Amino acid sequence: MEQPQSPSRKLGHAEVVWPLGAILGEGPLWSPRHQAVYFVDILGQKIAAFWPASGTKGLWALEEPCTWLVEYADDDLFLAGLRRDIVSLRLEEHGVRLRRRFPHPEPEHAHNRFNDAKADPWGRVWAGTMDDDEKRPTGALYRISGQSMARVDAPYVVSNGPAFSADGHTLYHSDSALRRIYAFDLSAQGEIRHKRLHIQFTETDGYPDGMTGDEEGGLWVAHFGGGRVTRFDTEGRATDYIELPTPQVTSLCFGGPQHRDLYITTAARGRPEDPQAGHLYHWTVPYRGLPHHAYRRHPRHG
Repeated sequence: MEQPQSPSRKLGHAEVVWPLGAILGEGPLWSPRHQAVYFVDILGQKIAAFWPASGTKGLWALEEPCTWLVEYADDDLFLAGLRRDIVSLRLEEHGVRLRRRFPHPEPEHAHNRFNDAKADPWGRVWAGTMDDDEKRPTGALYRISGQSMARVDAPYVVSNGPAFSADGHTLYHSDSALRRIYAFDLSAQGEIRHKRLHIQFTETDGYPDGMTGDEEGGLWVAHFGGGRVTRFDTEGRATDYIELPTPQVTSLCFGGPQHRDLYITTAARGRPEDPQAGHLYHWTVPYRGLPHHAYRRHPRHG
């Protein structure tokens, strides 16, 4: 386990591609099907889409917060985490069509909500819950495999940033409140073991938020409160960073034709005087990112 250190290389200063001003921008994913970046504004109760080739933008309003999106492998749908439920979701010209898939697994914790999720290379979705007050260790990590959902690790105060290694056999997951990024061994059958502390953030680093990986084994982490994105190698050592002009950096994904375009979400919550907060940012990097895997109704095994 390594603590963050000063990275040796600054890759650049991310630039705004959509001055949206999201209250809590989160969960970006690149859709190869649509050649677009999709993300959510959790507190603004919106889903957003940005098509880089044309600069086209789309916004869909919801009646409650949406916390994450994962594309279906075999349909033009998303699996989505709302505050208390998991639904299948279709974005249409005049609105959003929802169908409930999984109820909230923690009815005893009314203050808990879903927070972040991603699919692994086999098509399973890993979704975390958190205490909405960010104080109590009542959250957990869940595995959605086809039509079933199972609790696999706990406790968490603010679960965050599932990400995977290039070979798919390491799962990274954070408790942002504790400033900790954990690593797990992940089998092709969806079992996790050997939980260990991978990176411990310090107070000056902010909090680890959304994460994603690259083909060389790097782990890219958004620093909430730290105003940057950092790349860590397989040993947890900081190698590169990108600065942002606003501190609340929430998540990131790779996209574009070469998968070298990094799209970064931020949050304007609590920063009414910050004109750079809540926007979607972009920077092209010298690494090829991993794809955002899709949810499979029938996950692959091995």
